[in-house]
Amino acid sequence: MSQNESSPLKSSSSSSSLQVFSMMSLSPSLGSSYPWLKELKSEERGLYLIHLLLTCANHVATGSLENANIALEQISELASPDGDTMQRIAAYFTEALADRVLKTWPGLHKAINSTRVVDLVSEQALVRRLFFEVFPFLKAAFLLVNQAIIEAMEGEKVVHVIDLDAAEPMQWIALIRGLSARPEGPPHLRITGIHVRKEVLDQMGHRLSEEAEKLDIPFQFNPVVGELEDLDVERLHVKTGEAVAISSVLRLHSLLASDDEPLRKKLPLALKNSNGIHLQRALQMSQNTLGELLEKDTVNGYSPSPDSASSSPLSSPVSPKVDTFLTALRGLLPKLVVITEQDSNHNGSTLMERLLESLHSYAAFFDCLESTVSRASSERLKLEKMLFGNEIKNIISCEGAERKERHEKLEKWIQRLDSAGFCNVPLSYYGMLQAKTLLQGYNCNGYKMKGENGCVMICWQDRPMFSVSAW
Repeated sequence: MSQNESSPLKSSSSSSSLQVFSMMSLSPSLGSSYPWLKELKSEERGLYLIHLLLTCANHVATGSLENANIALEQISELASPDGDTMQRIAAYFTEALADRVLKTWPGLHKAINSTRVVDLVSEQALVRRLFFEVFPFLKAAFLLVNQAIIEAMEGEKVVHVIDLDAAEPMQWIALIRGLSARPEGPPHLRITGIHVRKEVLDQMGHRLSEEAEKLDIPFQFNPVVGELEDLDVERLHVKTGEAVAISSVLRLHSLLASDDEPLRKKLPLALKNSNGIHLQRALQMSQNTLGELLEKDTVNGYSPSPDSASSSPLSSPVSPKVDTFLTALRGLLPKLVVITEQDSNHNGSTLMERLLESLHSYAAFFDCLESTVSRASSERLKLEKMLFGNEIKNIISCEGAERKERHEKLEKWIQRLDSAGFCNVPLSYYGMLQAKTLLQGYNCNGYKMKGENGCVMICWQDRPMFSVSAW
């Protein structure tokens, strides 16, 4: 919640009023209007929204759709995409839960969406650009990646960089400039970009070629059009004598989608209804932000952790598609592989598990925006709806191969890369110093960075948001 409009729970009367939430039953007799909800104070509203979301998710998971509908109706009275932080995030989780309910009637779901025309690739390009401009996370990651490549390629005369998701030319423009300043002179540079859309690659190739020509660097761009899932490494045209570096930015997690389809049908649909415990936990909290409201765990309720999904068969680091892909990359004998991933646990096997984990992680993004961007900002609204809202919907509403947003923690990626035969390369102090300086240059003290096992975690407050690791 906004620090400007909420304060810690202090009075016994306020605490007493919130105790009512855990005893409330969602009943059709309440009707279609809930005027008393409008009288809740900001913090009371936030706590009740969490209670309603947990209750609704449990009803959806157990197939109690009538009760889910009642909960959704109450949430809709309180949630708002242009309200305070909790109202905004609740609006997108509500939409995701409603979409999951609609999917129980496939015909109805298809009919409602039949005329919806969305250019997903263009939309993704737009929101990624907005994300790059509003947040410093990717900028800091690019600094770390480029410095790792420059250091690994010291003395090499022919360098081949493979970009597994060629969507941002600014990263490689900065690399070209960095390589041009080498004391021994620039290498012959070849960049291979992989993207589903040819015009994106054409635009990137044109911009990079212009920059290389300006700096008099021998340069070649190799576009590979297609999905990463279907990539044949032969199309990368790695040549003998090249020093190869591979960069993956927010891309590898999507390969996990094809791994759980055979297992999904064998798993339970829902966890036990423990909403009372979750609510009792929330009632004892004092908070200034949504992140604090969700993070502080003072009773024996659910507390997300890096290993909270370790018991789930689907969250095991054994992932055939990713393992096969990493093994294929290892066969290219790269001198360096640098991986950037969102450091979250969104690949749990059950709806409730994913909802709780994603509430925590997206709370940090929404708190970040609340602290740095005006609520009325059109860029903020687009980011929340087109990026975070769509990711939340994919995590909550989708299953099987359709669920692409399968972010996992650094520990899981370390296990996979170790298994594929890669060895960790600690990121350099100089690269970390550059990234830390960039974060400090933002007019907000919430952006932080810390080292972990030779890798770097880019954080909001004390919560890791993205990991960067070199191999």
